[in-house]
Amino acid sequence: MNDRRAMHPDHWSGLWFLTMSPSDPASARRAMIDEQLRPRGIVDQRVLAAFERVPRERFVSPELAQGAYSDNALPIDCQQTISQPIIVAMMTHALQLSGREKVLEIGTGSGYQTAILAELAAAVYSIERHAELSCQAGQRLQMLGYQNVRLRIGDGSLGWPDEAPFDRIIVTAGADECPPHLWEQLAEGGVLVGPFGPLWEQSLYEIHKIGGRPQSRFLTACRFVPLVSAAG
Repeated sequence: MNDRRAMHPDHWSGLWFLTMSPSDPASARRAMIDEQLRPRGIVDQRVLAAFERVPRERFVSPELAQGAYSDNALPIDCQQTISQPIIVAMMTHALQLSGREKVLEIGTGSGYQTAILAELAAAVYSIERHAELSCQAGQRLQMLGYQNVRLRIGDGSLGWPDEAPFDRIIVTAGADECPPHLWEQLAEGGVLVGPFGPLWEQSLYEIHKIGGRPQSRFLTACRFVPLVSAAG
C-alpha cells in the first residue's frame, strides 16, 4: 500500500492535531480500527484485535489522551514521538507474526508499539537510547501486565547480540540504510521492517532474509525521527 496519507513526519506540529477522539477509549479504539486501519488495508484479524486491546491513551501524556486515537503522530518526552496508528499497524502487519516469534524492537519510545508486539509475539526485546523513555515504557507495560517483554537502554544500531538471532526486527527510527549489526542478528528466513533513506525522503521497507540476502518490499513513504548511534 502506498497511501500518501500514511506519510509520517515523526515530529510534532500542533497544526496536525485536528481531531479529538471520543471520550470513551473503547469506542475510540473501534473507530480507529474501522476508520483508519481497515480502509488502508490492515485486515489481519490478529493485528486488529491487538489494536483493540491495547489502550493507546495510556502511552501519551494526560493532556493529549483525548486525542490519542487521532490519525496523527503525537509528541512524547525527549523530543520523540508516538507514531500515528496506521504506521504502527503497517509495520506490525508487515512483520507477519504468528505468535511464536522472538522480536527485536529498536526504539521503545512510549512503549505502544512494544505492547502491540507483545500481544502478537512470543517474546519482545526492545532497546531505547533514552533512559527516561525506557523507564516510562517499562512502568506502563508492567501496569498493563505484559510479561513477555525485556527492555534495554543503549545504542539500538548495535542490536542485542547476546539474545540473537531474532525472527523479526522492527526499527522505529530512520537511518540511511539498515544497520549491519541488525542484519547480522536477523535469523535466516526472518523479516526486518524499518524506514531507510535520507532524513527527509525515507521509505518504509519490509525486508526478508533469504539465503543470507535481502529481498525488499516498499511499503510507503515516511519520515521518522533519526536513529542515533555511537557511529553517528
